[in-house]
Amino acid sequence: MKKINKKAEPASLIQFKKRSPSAVYDDLPHELRQDIRKACTTEQFHLCAYCCRQLTGNNEDTMNEHVLPQDLAPDRTLDFNNIIASCTTKGQCDSAHKNQHLPLTPLMDECETEFVFKLSGRVEGLTERAKESIKILNLGDTEENNRKLIETRKQLVSTLLYKSGIDPYDPIEDDDILSMVINDLSQPVDNKLQAYAPVVVNILKSWVSTAEPVNKIV
Repeated sequence: MKKINKKAEPASLIQFKKRSPSAVYDDLPHELRQDIRKACTTEQFHLCAYCCRQLTGNNEDTMNEHVLPQDLAPDRTLDFNNIIASCTTKGQCDSAHKNQHLPLTPLMDECETEFVFKLSGRVEGLTERAKESIKILNLGDTEENNRKLIETRKQLVSTLLYKSGIDPYDPIEDDDILSMVINDLSQPVDNKLQAYAPVVVNILKSWVSTAEPVNKIV
């Protein structure tokens, strides 16, 4: 995950809530849902809040996802600070979250440090809440749970590393070079980050100032 810094809610949503103070998310017209979807996608640099695949911001591949599910927080269904953009992949992310409480969310700083990504494509949680969140969202802790995501992540991570001049099977240990690559991958181009760039950044940060890289193929 990459920490999401929520910004100002769309003007159209503000106006709607003024006109309809007792409304809930289900009352929103399609056009306003799209305004929210685009605003969330933009502030997330066009990445899914959970798996970091790239999003277009259109409803074909992007969902308005409530961090606190609507059934658990009916008073926050129109709270823009509770809405993020998720991919529409079946069986993971928004589709898997449903009405479950998510203990570690992309709105928390710790979402960038309590998950550990591997070159194999797997992800591990360093805390119990991270482990629980991985299972709830089906983010690929084991191949049995989400082989497709693990394989996709493995391939795209390797591609990004090679493009950055790093051989994932023969990692460098030069902190200056690693820091430069981390900085490059963290910079949006036309307000977009490359798919799974935060995953690669997570891996590279674990290599900086360590005796040997810790995120090997395992």
